[in-house]
Amino acid sequence: MRTSKVTVIPILQYVLHERVHRWCFCQSVILRLFMPPQNTTTESDRSDEDLVVAYRNGDATCFKTLLERYRNDLWHFLARLTGSRAAADDVFQEAFLQVHLSADSFDAERRFKPWLYTIAANKGRDFLRRQNRRAATSLSSPLSKDGDGTFGDLIAGDSPMPSAPLEGQDERNTVSRVVDSLSAHYREILVLAYFQKMSYEQIAKTLEIPLGTVKSRLHAAVASFSDAYKRADTKAVTK
Repeated sequence: MRTSKVTVIPILQYVLHERVHRWCFCQSVILRLFMPPQNTTTESDRSDEDLVVAYRNGDATCFKTLLERYRNDLWHFLARLTGSRAAADDVFQEAFLQVHLSADSFDAERRFKPWLYTIAANKGRDFLRRQNRRAATSLSSPLSKDGDGTFGDLIAGDSPMPSAPLEGQDERNTVSRVVDSLSAHYREILVLAYFQKMSYEQIAKTLEIPLGTVKSRLHAAVASFSDAYKRADTKAVTK
């Protein structure tokens, strides 16, 4: 029985279509099996710890991501600690230089932030020791040569210190004098707790002191601030 050309052509088209379809399907399966998956996670989505590991493995862009991620918070911490914008700039750079130098020693199983703040706090203490005078951390001193505000103004723009109202210039000046009168280790722990809002555990890692010491020192710092503020407030009323 003879098959007409009209009948053969649709059959051939169907066979060819099926073969092309199977070939495309097999190719897609092979690609999925043997090609590495594409990483759709951006650097901004990666954890600090992943960025440090990637940086020490040769990805230099990860260091820039870390620097930008902490530029604002860490700089303000250092400005409060040192009492100087210029010093905060310098110490910030020193801290990240140390991060670069010590990246290979970082334990990726631990959190990066306390490690970074430990480095920054140590660099800040080094700066204060180099100044060799208490005025280096004065809250009432200008933040720049142009006199554009004081360290006390910088504090007033953020969270208030414990038990101290900040309404009005008089209150701000009182807070500035009181915090300035505190010892360096009291001022340091208040900044970490009330401005950086670190937990006890994070403060312990940052300052490299036992957890019990953090609790007792913070309690003493708040009490010292509260007593000094009350005395200053009483003097202001009696004048």
